Amino acid sequence: MSDTDDLVAKIETLGLKLGQARTSIASRFIGQDRVVDLTLTSLVCGGHAVLIGLPGLGKTRLVDTLSTVMGLHGNRIQFTPDLMPADILGSEVLDSMADGTRQFRFVEGPIFCQLLMADEINRASPRTQSALLQAMQEKEVTIAGQHRPLGRPFHVLATQNPIEQEGTYPLPEAQLDRFLVQIDVPYPDRATERDILIATTGAEEARSTAVFTADELLDAQLLLRRMPVGDAIVEMILDLVRACRPDADAPAAVRNAVSWGPGPRAAQALMLCVRAQALLEGRLAPTPDDVRTMAGPVLKHRMALSFAARARGEDLDALIDQIAADATRTARAA
Repeated sequence: MSDTDDLVAKIETLGLKLGQARTSIASRFIGQDRVVDLTLTSLVCGGHAVLIGLPGLGKTRLVDTLSTVMGLHGNRIQFTPDLMPADILGSEVLDSMADGTRQFRFVEGPIFCQLLMADEINRASPRTQSALLQAMQEKEVTIAGQHRPLGRPFHVLATQNPIEQEGTYPLPEAQLDRFLVQIDVPYPDRATERDILIATTGAEEARSTAVFTADELLDAQLLLRRMPVGDAIVEMILDLVRACRPDADAPAAVRNAVSWGPGPRAAQALMLCVRAQALLEGRLAPTPDDVRTMAGPVLKHRMALSFAARARGEDLDALIDQIAADATRTARAA
């Protein structure tokens, strides 16, 4: 078997396993297929995700289900204004030994896991939020001068309530940029809500089953980076990301509405996410439609509308979709 045939076979096998993971997740997290696909995308790409949604929409349930299905050791932190960095990272304690001597012992915090749920991350102070920065970027933390590696793989799935802003601290742009995607969790439709009502109020609830192991997920992350991406898709990603920056070459709609745009990390994230989108759809390489599908989740938290644009009632989702649609037409015409 040639290297190409071997790569194709591995990609097809991974696609089937992701389909099984979807089915297992759906047994506990009913409906919301788009939300499930985006969370799976973030894990297969080796990144982090921020879930935006009102309380009671199943965000915690989704993360708990993901830890089971993907074979990951998960922890949950409820962020509050009085949470301290040591509550996340851990701290050194002084132990008295049997011979009368004393020595310091490090007690690991909940961040030492493979899948961390940071619940209502914007409720903690900036000092505490910053405790996650090194962990999210470098997959390790430095405590008392020692570098301590985290779990492999390591992912953060953070949640935010978009309505209640009293007593919250919005994440700085530098930290938002470290999230691979932003996942909006909407209200379910009526049929889905009926299924949820019946499934979760009986004597027993459905249970999800493990589909991946941690090592298999690491292998999947490496395999994803080997998926081919055509030159036309690479150029489309560059055109799209650069068009979202309010400089002299940007479309007039962007110059008039956007105060700051995405950096190179957005292009890197989009390159990975379009591969994962193709994989979830059972294809071996991404298409322009994959780029358009992933543009919103990848770019929205890396851009901001100006005050004037917000006053005019302009919408960032609509603007990104318009730019992505133009980029799709250009890619198809090339």
